[in-house]
This record gives sequence, C-alpha cells and structure tokens, in this order.
Amino acid sequence: MPLLAGRLLDGEIRNGLLEPGALLLPELLARGMGVKVGDTVVLVATNVDGSVNGRTFIVQGVLDAVTGPGGRDGYLHMDDARSLLRMDAAEVNQIAVRLKNPAQTERVARQLEQSLEAIVNPRGQPMLTVHTWDRLTPFANIARMIDLLDLFIRVMLVGIVLIAVMNVMIMSVYERVREIGTIAAIGTPPGRILALFVGEGLLLGLVGTLIGVAISVVIVQALNLWPVEFEFGRQEILLAPSLGFVDILWVAGIVVLVAGLASLQPAWKAARMDPITALRHV
Repeated sequence: MPLLAGRLLDGEIRNGLLEPGALLLPELLARGMGVKVGDTVVLVATNVDGSVNGRTFIVQGVLDAVTGPGGRDGYLHMDDARSLLRMDAAEVNQIAVRLKNPAQTERVARQLEQSLEAIVNPRGQPMLTVHTWDRLTPFANIARMIDLLDLFIRVMLVGIVLIAVMNVMIMSVYERVREIGTIAAIGTPPGRILALFVGEGLLLGLVGTLIGVAISVVIVQALNLWPVEFEFGRQEILLAPSLGFVDILWVAGIVVLVAGLASLQPAWKAARMDPITALRHV
C-alpha cells in the first residue's frame, strides 16, 4: 500500500508495509479509544464456527480517514488476520463483480440471486448473498439523502409560490369587487372574467420567474468568478456552482404552472359573482 503512508498522522510505515503484530488505526477510532502509537490493544473476533478468539497488537500508526465518512476501518497484517480468525489456509469470503454497464447492476444482481439461492448450508440457509455497491458504500446513502433534501426543498418552494400567488390573487379579487360587478353588468361573460384573472396570475408567475432567473444567473456567475473556499473537516471545498439551461426551463415551467393553478380559485370566485351584489359592495 504505497500511498497509505501519506495518510499517516502519527507513526510510520516502512516500505509501504504493515509489520506483523501491529495495527493501523483511524484517527476517529484512536481518539475514541484513547490510544496512541505504541499502545497495546486486544482484538476479539468470532470465527466461522462461532468460537471467539483474541490477540494482542501494538498500535503502529494513526491514519487520517481513508475509507469514507465512517472512518472506522483499521489495518492489520494478513497473517495476523488469518491467525485471529484461525484460518489454516487461504479462504475467499467475497467475490467482486465489475460490470461494463453500471445501469445493469440491479438486473445482474437479481440474476445472481436466482442462480445462487440453491446453494444452502446444512440448516437450509443461503451460503451466499448478493449485495450491490450502493448497499455497501456510505456515499450512496449520502447521495440519496441529498436527493431527498433537494426534493423537499423543491416541494417547499412550490408551496411558497402557490400560497404567495393565491394570496395576491385573492386580495386582487376582493379589492376589485365593484369593477368585477361593472364589467359583468355590461355583458362580459364569466369565461372572459375567469380568463382575465388566470392571465393575471400567469403573468405574475412569469414576471417573477424572469426576475428570479436573472438574479440566480448573476449570483452563479459571481460565484464562478470569485469562488468561495472553506474547510469541512480535513477537506477543502470549492463552492463554484453551475446552472443548466434545461434546469432553468424546468423550474420556470413549474413556477408558471403553479402560479396559474393558484389563480384558478380566485378567478372562479370572480367569474361567479352576482353583478348586483358586486356593485353594492363597499
């Protein structure tokens, strides 16, 4: 592991190799256990037959996080691992399958499960299980959480647009009751009145969308010209967002559509007003 030495925070690795009887611990685990380089720890493991075995090891080094956000995986010598697990010969406990097309992962996983389900132990339990990469890596879970957060933000923004436009249109109807009664009294059909208020709501959504897109483009361009850098843990993050044309059209279409839907109820109320009652309104 020639690159592992570059992740050492304390201790040393000679020629990229870990010495027998020694351990490399991640910083998070070492800090939680209160151990440092040179301290002695005991590893306890359960073997295949269910028996428990333990061995004493010396902490050779402390590592920066190298296995993702968990940061709880350490390293020991292969011979020590076999001794701890009481393995007399080399054994295979995992087989990795790499696909040329990652989009077929789920289909291949189902085929493997069907092919391997007949291999069972004496108790009738499956001896082999199939796991896709997204079930094993913590990054996939983080990506799903970000996707859910993004969906929640989109739904919340749509709700804000719906409430804001509906509130404006309701106030517009109540402030124009006499005007609505006047145009209804001179023969304007209800459909025409409905179209007037729906058009006003759509125009309100369209103008707001154009202003919002213009402000967003200016902010994104400014962040690309003067990117923001900050540290997150031991990582340096560069904030330089991008804004796709398709995303702009998609969001703009949703906002205008929601604005039109929000104006339907006030417009329907205006179209159904009785002209005589509306003209008497103060």
